Amino acid sequence: MQQFQQSVYDLIVETSTNLPADVRRAIQKAKEQEDKGTRSALSLSTIANNIHMAECNVSPICQDTGMPTFIVHTPVGANQIVMKKQILEAVALATKNSKLRSNSVDSLTGANSGDNLGPGTPVIHFEQWERDDIEVKLILKGGGCENKNIQYSLPAELEGLGKAGRDLDGIRKCIMHAVYQAQGQGCSAGFIGVGIGGDRTSGYELAKHQLFRKVDDVNPNEELRKLEDYVMENANKLGIGTMGFGGQVTLLGCKVGVANRLPASFFVSVAYNCWAFRRQGVMIDATTGGIKEWIYERGTEHPMQQEAAAAAAPADEKRREFVLTAPISEEQIRELKVGDVVIINGLMHTGRDALHKYLMDHDSPVDLNGGIIYHCGPVMAKDENGEWQVKAAGPTTSIREEPYQGDIIKKFGIRAVIGKGGMGAKTLAALKEHGAVYLNAIGGAAQYYAECFKKVEGVDLMEFGMPEAMWHLQTEGFAAIVTMDSHGNSLHAEVEKNSLEKLATFKEPVFK
Repeated sequence: MQQFQQSVYDLIVETSTNLPADVRRAIQKAKEQEDKGTRSALSLSTIANNIHMAECNVSPICQDTGMPTFIVHTPVGANQIVMKKQILEAVALATKNSKLRSNSVDSLTGANSGDNLGPGTPVIHFEQWERDDIEVKLILKGGGCENKNIQYSLPAELEGLGKAGRDLDGIRKCIMHAVYQAQGQGCSAGFIGVGIGGDRTSGYELAKHQLFRKVDDVNPNEELRKLEDYVMENANKLGIGTMGFGGQVTLLGCKVGVANRLPASFFVSVAYNCWAFRRQGVMIDATTGGIKEWIYERGTEHPMQQEAAAAAAPADEKRREFVLTAPISEEQIRELKVGDVVIINGLMHTGRDALHKYLMDHDSPVDLNGGIIYHCGPVMAKDENGEWQVKAAGPTTSIREEPYQGDIIKKFGIRAVIGKGGMGAKTLAALKEHGAVYLNAIGGAAQYYAECFKKVEGVDLMEFGMPEAMWHLQTEGFAAIVTMDSHGNSLHAEVEKNSLEKLATFKEPVFK
């Protein structure tokens, strides 16, 4: 088993940097279905380009490499203690080499371990089987889509859909509601795994296990197959679209599994996964530890079609594009409206949960007046000269900063906030009052945006850990879309309202 650790390391790198072919085909199909010349079409083109860039750069597709979760099947008698140790060493090495972002944080102190190791991380499940080879599967599921997981206890009253009973039709309503509630915050268009039954813990585990199925497989259970087909057909009628911009494609895959339950409990658990559906697996020789075969067809077998970015505005509208260089004036901001494309140059500052909490009670390490805050936890690495380089830098989900954002805009004179998924009423009011905008970047496009950062000017608050530190980045050509402006308009609120109205049309029973 001398090659086992290297095989696991190779699996991690492949999973993080190269989407498998079945996922690529689903994204390519979505591109073909989406209306040309729309914001969603722009997003899907950017996504396709990002997939290609990640493969070429051998760098993370998305900067949030999530909680590495391994499922390992071993022959009877295999030494699982040694295998676990080597998996941990492979994870630490992949983190050191910037193939994984350091994501393991002490839940009490907030301290980042720096190597993705710690109590409970990574997640490793061992199971024995009556075969001679070792199977190792890995899924990297980012925090943004993990936060959109949801569990229902039937019967339940669901917004837009009314009562969901303890039957197949109640399950249908739960799944449709799960897609609706994710909106663009989970980096739609996405995939969902559904677990019916079990208890609260095993239900979620069953749901996540469904994500290891191949996108184009067929459920052997006829009732579940019909349910999967129904969801795939009708969830895309909700109009949520890629990144929550509105559009024809909201869901790329739906897989449903079922387990027995207690008479008193009826759980429907939904694991939501973003378009950056990073899961792969290998069959390993139990004698040498070397890789014998890849379980999912590798992405290199299905190159993404490259194309120029689609028009950012709907085809029947005149596209408005603005170039802004930080620091930005209030006058420039007031000119922007929802739907405008903004190209940003100049200095940009990253800031996530720890920074926002810090800024509520402290001064900023740098002058933020007229500045830009980017909701991003980048993957960074030092080059041979000891200079920091941006390896991956897509946006994180912004709604987590809703309790802080409006106050911070007022306190520091910030003019633009960049993230994904939109923000709420408090932030919208602050944008209007103080003259600022929210810009939506394309979630998961970590390589696409990393190229926009030409120099790292410095970093503050590194004690928060690499993702949560405040990085100061010289930026050139960073493109994003105004989705919340300084006039009280929010594309996110509009899409959510429209999709709720469409969700209500699926209230009547379908399955008897």
